[in-house]
Amino acid sequence: MFNLSEMKDTSRPSKSSRRIGRGLGSKRGGHAGRGGKGDSHRSGYRKRFGYEGGQVPLYRKLPIRGFTRGLFVKESQAISLAKIEQYYRDGETVNMETLREKGLIPRKLPGGIKILAVGNLTKKVKIEAHGFSESAKQKLDEKSISYTVLS
Repeated sequence: MFNLSEMKDTSRPSKSSRRIGRGLGSKRGGHAGRGGKGDSHRSGYRKRFGYEGGQVPLYRKLPIRGFTRGLFVKESQAISLAKIEQYYRDGETVNMETLREKGLIPRKLPGGIKILAVGNLTKKVKIEAHGFSESAKQKLDEKSISYTVLS
């Protein structure tokens, strides 16, 4: 039987790290492989990505092309029918305020809420939401549960 403390890494030989800046005879003495004067010669220097030594970098020379909708997308929250079944009782109203009180959605939600058809809903609740999936609408119509689409 062997112990974990007695095991060795036999997959590859251990490589000693190169000691730089330890005299002229150490292969990396003098300037320690950093070259002469300047920023990169100093300790703590980190080269910025795309930096071209003061010349305007390529990414700033190229034109901006295309369009992104990321600036205009409003974040919304999806709520499943199973979650409504779990947190609500008969006769209650499912809307932004009650969902916020129960801690199911964040305080700010510019895109509103969307109801998804995951799970089943047996309770008679009134749902007010900004969006409904097609299958959620079908399930709500089958159970004759009232819902309102907010703008």
